[in-house]
Amino acid sequence: MEISTQIVDQFIAVCGKTGVLTDPSDLAPYLREERGLLESECSVVVRPGSTAEVSEIVKVCAAGDIPITPLGGNTGLVSGGITNDGIILSTERMNRITQVDALNHTMTVEAGCILADIQAAAEEAECLFPLSLGAEGSCRIGGNLSTNAGGVNVLRYGNTRELVLGIEAVLPDGRILDRLSALRKDNTGYDLKQLFIGAEGTLGIVTKAVLKLFPMPRSSVTVMAAVEKLENILQLFDRTRAICGDRLTAFELIPRFGMELGVKHLPGVMDPFEAPHGHYALIQLTSPRENDDLRGEIETILEGAFEKEIVADAVFADSEAQARHLWKIREELPAAQSAEGGSIKHDVSVPVSRTIEFIQEASKRVEAALPGIRVCAFGHIGDGNIHYNLSQPADMDKAEYLARWEEFNRIVHDLVVSMDGSISAEHGIGLLKREELAHYSEGLEIEVMRAIKKALDPQGIMNPGKIFT
Repeated sequence: MEISTQIVDQFIAVCGKTGVLTDPSDLAPYLREERGLLESECSVVVRPGSTAEVSEIVKVCAAGDIPITPLGGNTGLVSGGITNDGIILSTERMNRITQVDALNHTMTVEAGCILADIQAAAEEAECLFPLSLGAEGSCRIGGNLSTNAGGVNVLRYGNTRELVLGIEAVLPDGRILDRLSALRKDNTGYDLKQLFIGAEGTLGIVTKAVLKLFPMPRSSVTVMAAVEKLENILQLFDRTRAICGDRLTAFELIPRFGMELGVKHLPGVMDPFEAPHGHYALIQLTSPRENDDLRGEIETILEGAFEKEIVADAVFADSEAQARHLWKIREELPAAQSAEGGSIKHDVSVPVSRTIEFIQEASKRVEAALPGIRVCAFGHIGDGNIHYNLSQPADMDKAEYLARWEEFNRIVHDLVVSMDGSISAEHGIGLLKREELAHYSEGLEIEVMRAIKKALDPQGIMNPGKIFT
């Protein structure tokens, strides 16, 4: 769709000249997605600076039947911000933290706030906002809300959905839904905020949110444990959870191949162990109490695991710098894998008890389909979310390999569904998984989602083509 100069002038009247981009050089950063798989075709990016401006822009688009693709930090991994029609609406100018209530443990923020800035503001108030992921230095909270982001602390604090008390959203007709409640108990009808969290901008544009804060951790310990047999990972997890309870904040799986990629491709990364091991568990314990002996607690767990040959070795982080190094291995593993060539990625979840079974069986199936394929299965094994990524065989052409993406989707996702799992654990559906959702979902499930979409967005202008057609 060509956006007329009259419509552009209306956008400028609302947002000012700096709030509307039409020059190709200015548009470029908004058009290319994080993974570089697809690129938008769009001639106008609108950057409103307030909820009122978002409302007016949406009203203009509704009147002209112009599709709107909301965009936050452009760090999504399923092409949810890609469009070939209408305008892109960036929330980047809406980046104010409007209230921090340390006693109520809440923070009210605009959708364009960068996640790391929210974390820092919470820390200044001696509180914690626990959402944490690799892109936190550039992703924006509106995108986190729209995709129901997960991250490394889900085990203790839950997904983004569980970290939100209220939202404000602009509906597809431009009206403003104000549900900025800071209450922990509110049973007055449907919990409308949950419709917009995880909806990927298809039902409206989230403009503000009231976030939950938590007590600031006063003590913490980070340790990486090495195990030889993959099945030992779950035994170690079960022992740690049983003794540590909610002090167990994160429990992440890293395979040997992932460690090798980190050492090879990530500046400053070194193998923290003297000898190679089959798999690694990155464990973090935290407590709001300064005197909690978390190290003693995990040392006792590891000693018992050594005796039963569950754990082969362990390395403790004795400083913040060492902790950051261990976490860098895990958080930048996707970048390290990308440097190794073509990567077919799967963000899946299965019941925690079946994670090892899934990895082992999936690996048998993909290796049978393509000898030499290199499995890199890592991630949030403590909550059942595995990033089951497949690196191309070392001697294979990248384009030839990536052309088999759909084949490997079917192999991996068939197994996931047979184990009562999910084909999208924390990244959303967007464009990339739209056909997969249609393939695996029951007809009634899609029918209900379509009914909700039609009720709120009868013109179909809000991020069209995402989740389902």
